[in-house]
Amino acid sequence: MMSDVCIVGAGIHPFGRTEGRDGMDQGIFAVKQALADSGIEWKDVQFAFGGSAASGNADNMVSQLGLTGIQFINVSNGCATGGSALNAAVSAIKSGEYEMGMAVGFDKHPRGAFNADPSSYGLPNWYGEAGYMLTVQFFGAKIMRYLHEHNISRETLGRVAEKAFRNGVKTDHAWRRSEVDLETIMNAPMICDPLTKYMFCSPAEGAVALILASEKKAKELGVPIIRLKSSVMRTRPPGSFEVFAASIDNERGGTATEIASKAAFEQAGMGPEDVDIAQLQDTESGAEIMHMAENGFCKPGEQEQWLLEGRSEINGQLPINTDGGCLACGEPIGASGLRQVYENVVQLRGTAGARQVPGDPKTAYTQVYGAPGVSAVTILQR
Repeated sequence: MMSDVCIVGAGIHPFGRTEGRDGMDQGIFAVKQALADSGIEWKDVQFAFGGSAASGNADNMVSQLGLTGIQFINVSNGCATGGSALNAAVSAIKSGEYEMGMAVGFDKHPRGAFNADPSSYGLPNWYGEAGYMLTVQFFGAKIMRYLHEHNISRETLGRVAEKAFRNGVKTDHAWRRSEVDLETIMNAPMICDPLTKYMFCSPAEGAVALILASEKKAKELGVPIIRLKSSVMRTRPPGSFEVFAASIDNERGGTATEIASKAAFEQAGMGPEDVDIAQLQDTESGAEIMHMAENGFCKPGEQEQWLLEGRSEINGQLPINTDGGCLACGEPIGASGLRQVYENVVQLRGTAGARQVPGDPKTAYTQVYGAPGVSAVTILQR
């Protein structure tokens, strides 16, 4: 039986805005923190996968970390870049070729909306000229349809954001560190109906690095071990409703998240009921609502009752986005998916401080979604 891949070190550079430090420097900060956490040196790392959308190729980090001749491969997969880098690193160790490696992601986005290029997604120029490359329009249209189909109130969107900012107050790496009440969220300027400005995350800065090792090597290091029970990445199936899709199929199908989640649970030999804590993609409030169901934690339409009853709070039935998620932390594309895993590592170690999930959690789940329909899922276990 193949042994588990383990996370033996984790490092993070605070998210938000850091004047005078570029994205790659933030990545190097996170790597050095992860190395110290695992008790190893850069020369001990045999390979790395890393990604950044706006701050240069990740392999250029070796200029400052050390020219050891390491195999360093750049990864680009939209908002799922970090999750995809982790998936590749896990596969490299499972292959038996390497015993220890790294997944890293970082970014430093300029203020304002992401400026996506239609041609990079196989779309004609008119698609961008007509304004369809604005992801906020897609998010608004998709959640509007979802709320209607499943009889969910707009207030539920506000409750997701309210929870995120409340959790962000307790998180030292979060960008937004102030609570925002439900009334303020609901009455804020409308960006794309039904989503107000407090229901969206912002392009941001930050970095995360994770050191991975084979089970044998992890035991040799003698550090706290978090096991990666599964790491899965999937692309969209027919009939899915995805960002940067020029049309929608009449016959609706599943989603990349649904098939990635199913595969991850099968790989781990468990189900949604076994998960103690979850970090779900929340580019905006609607994403968290939809992903609660797509990952199997509830049925479509049940989310409103979950939020009303506090089931997804830190002390609830299934704590979701305990560090405030993208809404509180912002989204540096290269780092966002790895931030979720970092948060779960901290939670499973029991070192999350004021936001620590009670009850000694043992199994943690992450899901990140990226354009144009890519989803990566990991399941960790202590």
